[in-house]
Order: sequence, then structure tokens, then C-alpha cells
Amino acid sequence: MEFAFTPEQEAVREAINRICSKFGDDYWLEKDRVGGFPKELHQALAADGWLGICMPEAYGGAGLGVTEACIMMQAIAESGAGMSGASAIHMNIFGLNPVVVYGNEEQKKRMLPPLIAGKEKSCFGVTEPNTGLDTTKLKTRAVLKGDRYIVDGAKVWTTTAQVAEKILLLARTTPIEEVKKKTEGLSLFYTTLDRNKAEVRLIEKMGRKCVDSNQVFFDGMEIPVEDRVGDEGRGFEYILDGMNPERILIGAEAVGLGRVALKRATQYAKERVVFGRPIGQNQAIQHPLAESWMELEAANLMTFQAAWRYDSGKNDKQTGALANACKYLGAEASFKACTQAVMTHGGYGYAKEYHVERYLRESLIPRIAPISPQLILCYIAEQMLGLPKSY
Repeated sequence: MEFAFTPEQEAVREAINRICSKFGDDYWLEKDRVGGFPKELHQALAADGWLGICMPEAYGGAGLGVTEACIMMQAIAESGAGMSGASAIHMNIFGLNPVVVYGNEEQKKRMLPPLIAGKEKSCFGVTEPNTGLDTTKLKTRAVLKGDRYIVDGAKVWTTTAQVAEKILLLARTTPIEEVKKKTEGLSLFYTTLDRNKAEVRLIEKMGRKCVDSNQVFFDGMEIPVEDRVGDEGRGFEYILDGMNPERILIGAEAVGLGRVALKRATQYAKERVVFGRPIGQNQAIQHPLAESWMELEAANLMTFQAAWRYDSGKNDKQTGALANACKYLGAEASFKACTQAVMTHGGYGYAKEYHVERYLRESLIPRIAPISPQLILCYIAEQMLGLPKSY
């Protein structure tokens, strides 16, 4: 049993750290204040070929695994970029996995290289206003007319739709009343986001201002048949392939965010002197920070165990459990570490110039998305403990 990264994996972390060092605290503070997609980071990673870290080499990718992607995304978050930096790259890592697995050769050659090269950006249209996590109840319709599908409906929490040229869209092609199983009749498309037929409305939110979240309303948007990924009606099955790596990556990013918050809190505790002694000498400060270190390290072990298992081809129930568990543990540990970082700073923790209040706001993202902690607990209870379904 080996817990150490290989020299090649360590080289990934070092390379990403070098790139991220060019984007310091002032850069992310400004992005948090005024917004604007972090295109400079996006392009710097594209220039060195990192946007396709998990994509096949035949299409311009690096051909590496989820383990290396976790190392990369964790380093981005831990650099101080937090979820603002990680979310700007996230879609590239897992988003087009259905195209890699189920797309035909023509689609792979056409769809993957522009994304890997940073020439195109993509968004993911799945969640809808009135269905939430009940994906089988999606209402957005794609009706085939001749050689094109006509799409009508709405999506919500579509990340980067303000700047994306493409969208990975899940829509119902067969009414739910006409299918044998509710998971059937959904189809997956990767296509141009036609802004003449798709209205994108920005959602104002509490954090991660530079990576936009949106409602998207489709009114007769046309999708060529050749932009359908795989067989009609099997889209739900296809997106499941991306769920485990997405959860593992979120776990890695959350740990990275928690680590940078803990680092700042620890440094402040060493330097801040009150009543003639550094506050870090007080056990009331020491103990919560020590707890956070242990919790983050435990979550990190779970994350890379899940990544190793996925990369080993064991995409089974155990892998699903580990993927969900590492997302849960990473998010909870990150939230606690970020909260404690603010409290360690006292009043200054509430000031933007110390950055930890941004980390706290961003730590809510991996807790909420892409699946709630409560549903993860339900999943573990049912799948691993054999308890009856509760919903």
C-alpha cells in the first residue's frame, strides 16, 4: 500500500502552483469585488495544456486520470483562488466525459480539441427550476423535426453560461408518460448555445462572483442531430458516468479551500499578540485549528482513495460510496476550517482584505452542490448499510 504521489504526480502539483503563483490575493480580491470571468488563469492553464488533463491524448488532452485532476484542482483552490479559480476550470475536467465515452469519432474530433485548447468554453444544462435533484422529472423538451431537435424549456444554476459558447444539455425527447422507466427518454446534447433562441439571466449570489450562475430559457433553439451524444433516450445513463469524478473533484477542491483558510488562520494566530502573548498560544485557538487539520487530512485520504479506485476501473457501488463520502467529508471539513479561520481573525476576519470571509462564503458551494449533504447520507444509508429508502 502506497500513499505517496509519484514523481510525475508531484510534478503536476508543482506546475500548477507555478501558474497559480501569478494570480495572487489582489487578483482574486478584485475578481470577488467586480466579477468578470478569470480568463487570465483559464488561458494560462490552456497554454500549458492543462485544460484537457483527463482528455485523451488523441484529441489534444494529457490522457491522465482523475487522481491527477484532483491534484491539479486542489492546488488551484489551495493557492488562494478558492472555488472562484476551481469553478472556472471545473467543467473541462469532468463535463465532457460523456462525449469521451459515448461520442462517435467525428464528435470527439470536433468537440474536444477547442475546449482543451481554451478556444471554447462550455456550460452544463441539467438542473431545472422546479425539479431540483429529481433529474428524471426534467421538463425541458427536445422534439425532433427533420434533422434538428427543437428545444423549449428552462435550466437553472447553469455555471458560466454568460461566457460559454457551448452547452452540454440534458432534455427530454420522449414524454415521461410514454417510457417504461422514468430514467428513459432523456437525451444528451453538446451544441452551440444560440443566444438568439436562449435567454441567459444572471443570478446574483453571495460568493464566487467571477464565475457566473444563471437561469437559461430556451425558446425554439435548434440542435442538429449530429450534436446528440450517443443514442436518443439514454442521456440520463450517460451523465451518470460523470457524477463520480465530479464528486471526487469537488472533495479535492474543498480540501484545498479548507487548507488555505487554515494556513491563513494559523499564521495570524502566530502573529496576533493580545494580553502580551500570541493568540495561538491559547488552547481555545489551538484546538479548533488542530481539529480542522485532522479533518481535512482525513477527507483528503478519502478523496484520493476514491480517485485511485475510479482510475483503476472500479466504477462500482463502492466507488460511488467513496465518491459521495469524500465530497461530503471534504465539504464539511472545509466549511468548519473556513469558519474557524474567520473566528481566529476576530473582527478582522470579517474584513475582505484578510480574504478568509471570501473563503467562508465559497465553502458553502461544495456543501450545497452538486448534491446536498442530506442526499449523500441517504445514499450511504441505503447503498452501504442496506437501510430502506427514505424518500
